[in-house]
Amino acid sequence: MRIAIIIGTTRPNRKSEKVARWVHELASGRDDAEFELIDLAEAGLPLLDEPKPPGAGDYSKEHTKRWAGIVDSFDAYVFVTGEYNHGIPAALKNALDFVYAEWNDKAAGFVGYGNTGGARSIEQLRGVVAELQMASVRTTVNLNIFTDFDRANELTPDPRHEKKLGALLDELVAWGGALRELRSAAEAP
Repeated sequence: MRIAIIIGTTRPNRKSEKVARWVHELASGRDDAEFELIDLAEAGLPLLDEPKPPGAGDYSKEHTKRWAGIVDSFDAYVFVTGEYNHGIPAALKNALDFVYAEWNDKAAGFVGYGNTGGARSIEQLRGVVAELQMASVRTTVNLNIFTDFDRANELTPDPRHEKKLGALLDELVAWGGALRELRSAAEAP
């Protein structure tokens, strides 16, 4: 099973890269899946510029075709998201909107950070991924910028977050495997 850890913000000096690297480091110690970091800052996606709706699956831009291939190659995703003005970072919402079928019948988990641990961003993302026909797992990791980062903005997570991340990944592997079977059954003649 392949699981992408998506760095969901793109601005300079972002916290999401540090958080995603922490997730990747802990996840890489597992033997039930392969984990790969995907950085939206490197994805090369402009604001959605496809002339047809993503549901049509008729992508005309090379950057969209490349992104579709990346998304399609994974069974599940951990979305690492900040909370910007009580919501989803624009780069993450844009990346989700670019393609459609490539997200379908896959599992999603969320690691958020912010004043409220990214809780509002995560709740908004649940609705978005549901519309993309994804199953989101229940457990989330919510890092608080006041208690899980030091004065230099270095990530110093409370140890309880490791246990929550383990539970999130357990759920993601289970759902990702079940949905992979569902996709395989749907593709069979």
